[in-house]
Amino acid sequence: MNSLAIDRAASIFRVLGHAGRLELVVTLFDGGRSVSELAEQLQMTQPLVSQHLRTLRDVGLVAVTASGRNRIYEIADEHVRHVVGDALTHSAEHLEHPDSGAKTN
Repeated sequence: MNSLAIDRAASIFRVLGHAGRLELVVTLFDGGRSVSELAEQLQMTQPLVSQHLRTLRDVGLVAVTASGRNRIYEIADEHVRHVVGDALTHSAEHLEHPDSGAKTN
């Protein structure tokens, strides 16, 4: 794996490391939404949602299309769904079995 790919992946994980942005991505699993729909659903301000979406778009996690006067944001591709979905599954399993990931010496 080359260092540019490693750097890009690290950028993606840094962006997903913010709970608000991660929640936006998870919300988009159910389909595309406008900034106002996301703001209402997640109880965030529209400027904050816009800022998070811009960051997510900059690293290629979400895509945007025009729909009349609205811009609709959606998951960029299935890779995003898998990475985030697997991370959430891993987290949930760890919560259910907190000692399962512990190493013994």
